[in-house]
Amino acid sequence: MSALPSEIDVQRDKLQVRPHQKLVDRNQHPRLKKKMVRRITRDTSQQFRLAVQGLFLALNVWIGLQFYLWVRWAEMGGRTASVSRPPGVEGWLPIEGMMQFKYVVATAHLPRLHPAAYFLFLAFTLTSLIFRKSFCGWVCPVGTLSEYLWKLGRLVFGRNFRIPRWIDLPLRSLKYALLGFFLYAVTMMSADAIADFVASPYGLVVDVRMLNFFRFIGSTTAYVMAGLVIASILVQNFWCRYLCPYGALMGLVSIFSPARITRNENTCIDCAKCAKACPSALPVDKLIQVRSAECMSCLECVAVCPAKDALLLQFAATPKLRRVVPAWQ
Repeated sequence: MSALPSEIDVQRDKLQVRPHQKLVDRNQHPRLKKKMVRRITRDTSQQFRLAVQGLFLALNVWIGLQFYLWVRWAEMGGRTASVSRPPGVEGWLPIEGMMQFKYVVATAHLPRLHPAAYFLFLAFTLTSLIFRKSFCGWVCPVGTLSEYLWKLGRLVFGRNFRIPRWIDLPLRSLKYALLGFFLYAVTMMSADAIADFVASPYGLVVDVRMLNFFRFIGSTTAYVMAGLVIASILVQNFWCRYLCPYGALMGLVSIFSPARITRNENTCIDCAKCAKACPSALPVDKLIQVRSAECMSCLECVAVCPAKDALLLQFAATPKLRRVVPAWQ
């Protein structure tokens, strides 16, 4: 009579697998330990963001049209319909906004000429201080057009291209170098020098000169702009990522923001969808909090996350005060 199988033999038989199967060591694959709790509510943050972008883009188009009609009225000596100069055009002159900010800090008086430049610069800076670099991802018309371009590239080519990291890092320093140049120029000017410049013949029509730069565009400028458009189609946010000094300033301000994209390691399933969706190419799936100056608070990472409460936009002013900000879920 054959002997009964021992307990060792039974356990050995249980561990036997077919040739095409493999035993998985769960200690070597920690993500297999996690059970996903799927998010039930539908995320609408991107629809809301696109609506905000569209509204601000339409506002800027209206400001641009009114400004053009005002310039034509002045050029025609008042023979066309009277149109007032829109103060919002000063939002397109960030350098003047920085100068006016320096003037207010130095004199404690509001500027007499072009005061809207100061208020718009202050509003954009405070927005970045509170909600990180959301100005670039929600408000800026150039950022909106840049996003449309790289999405067009993804539609045409099926993907966007990423510049190798050893080239990406030096290129990103260009916008900080440009910012440093402008900050140096502004800080070296006294309050009287700023007031004299704004009141000078050149300063009074600097916005008109900006318009004429695009109205009477030269061949070299046209080639450069065409190159930027092509680069923006191929690479996500090419202008914003590598060349925009205003975005660099908003990014540096955003470092001090209490708002953070925060990843919960307990509920995160390590699918890396957030990192793939991030237009700033940030490794969101490997971070606990996104503190990078490149983060635009676009919430695309939050929108694609399938796990409940794995990614959240949080305010963390102090370690003892943490308040979750709903991401329009």
